[in-house]
Amino acid sequence: MAAHSTLLSLILIGLIAVFIFSVEHTVSSFVEGDGDGDDQQFDFSVEDVPENHFTYSDMSNGFDGVVQKKNDAWSMVETRQNQFVVDGQPFYVNGFNTYWLMVFAADQSTRGKVTELFKQAASVGLTVCRTWAFNDGQWRALQKSPSVYDEEVFKALDFVISEAKKYKIRLILSLANNWEAYGGKAQYVKWGRAAGLNLTSDDDFFSDPTLRSYYKAHVATVLNRVNTYTNVMYKEDPTIFAWELMNEPRCTSDPSGDKLQGWIQEMAVFVKSMDPKHLVEVGLEGFYGPSTPNRVQLNPNTYAQQVGTDFIRNHKVLGVDFASVHIYADTWVSPSVSDTHLQFTKSWMDAHIEDAEKYLGMPVIFAEFGVSSKDPGYNSTFRDAVLNLVYKTLLGSTKKGGSGGGSLVWQLFPDGTDYMDDGYAIVLSKSPSTSNIISLHSTRLSIFNSICSMRCRWGCKKKNLMDLIFPDHHDHDEM
Repeated sequence: MAAHSTLLSLILIGLIAVFIFSVEHTVSSFVEGDGDGDDQQFDFSVEDVPENHFTYSDMSNGFDGVVQKKNDAWSMVETRQNQFVVDGQPFYVNGFNTYWLMVFAADQSTRGKVTELFKQAASVGLTVCRTWAFNDGQWRALQKSPSVYDEEVFKALDFVISEAKKYKIRLILSLANNWEAYGGKAQYVKWGRAAGLNLTSDDDFFSDPTLRSYYKAHVATVLNRVNTYTNVMYKEDPTIFAWELMNEPRCTSDPSGDKLQGWIQEMAVFVKSMDPKHLVEVGLEGFYGPSTPNRVQLNPNTYAQQVGTDFIRNHKVLGVDFASVHIYADTWVSPSVSDTHLQFTKSWMDAHIEDAEKYLGMPVIFAEFGVSSKDPGYNSTFRDAVLNLVYKTLLGSTKKGGSGGGSLVWQLFPDGTDYMDDGYAIVLSKSPSTSNIISLHSTRLSIFNSICSMRCRWGCKKKNLMDLIFPDHHDHDEM
């Protein structure tokens, strides 16, 4: 029996060694180019890949399994300079938005759609989902009035988090909304007025002490929530990638940006004081403001510099770990799809990646981007071109160790939810070309993330073992 066990062990070691060698050889062809002296790192287009190329689902039980499945326990996502890391290894994000998960989970008739969505997202390698951890004073509200919660809706959010973990998808949870949908800052102002406060603008949300206390109480309630499915406190759960202070905060009543800046400074520190383990981001769209007059020309229009936000200043705040940017050329530049949209997308991304590297020293996530089917001239080919451009731009940053930390497409829907579509919905089963692009990008990022992890695991910790199996094996140059 002992001899049999030893033989099996040797066979297993040999198979793993051959597997690692073949993976490193494959990745080296991706990373190191064709040997003609040109820099070909990750520089290939979707069009050049045959239709039957291997996708994320093809390799989901491959080298990812060797690296990740050894220990099912998750670690928190952290930042190291301008990169996201998990267990000290790079973690580049390919993700998506689906804002309504909590509301769907609150109804037994639609709860299954949450599971269906995560299953489909995981099948194309998506690793992060951004969704709402708020619904203030509306239909099926989480927070019915200040500090008064619907326990059944909270259990629905518990369910969303537990289901995400099952499919190895991490969550960015947004804590409030700038817009009136799902309550937003307008609902906080209504609550304040009902309590007798003299409030003149929805922007008083950012400055009034009572409204600030309402928001802080909500943050404390969410962070300290114990999940009824997993028995894990939210602030201890690595399923949560990050907390977002607010979805797309704007303060048009103060174009100087001082009012919003004060709010960000106070709330970022408050969240970190309650939960120092998780990452925090603001939720900004990325508009440049008064602190960088040399960058405002990059804004999509002149109005963008008058909404009280300031990309670089807002992110140079204690407690903020990474930057967020949104991309909506159809809303900001022109409604009709055109090459101008592609040009804006590229310059917008390049500028923010550069600023995140030079001035912020942190990663940036392009947390919303997409193309609406309601745009004049829309076709799926153009949407695919936008996705391809976003992904290619990020890979260009990745290969240089830049600040392009990832992207979250707006937005992914399961089948049978068309009535919720705002025009941007992507249903993978109905969009094979788009699904193919997403899957291919996941494959590339998974290769990069995994080989970095494997390089450390096998090239460093197991160096002697590798020398024994492959005496002539030499590690590739560091990426």
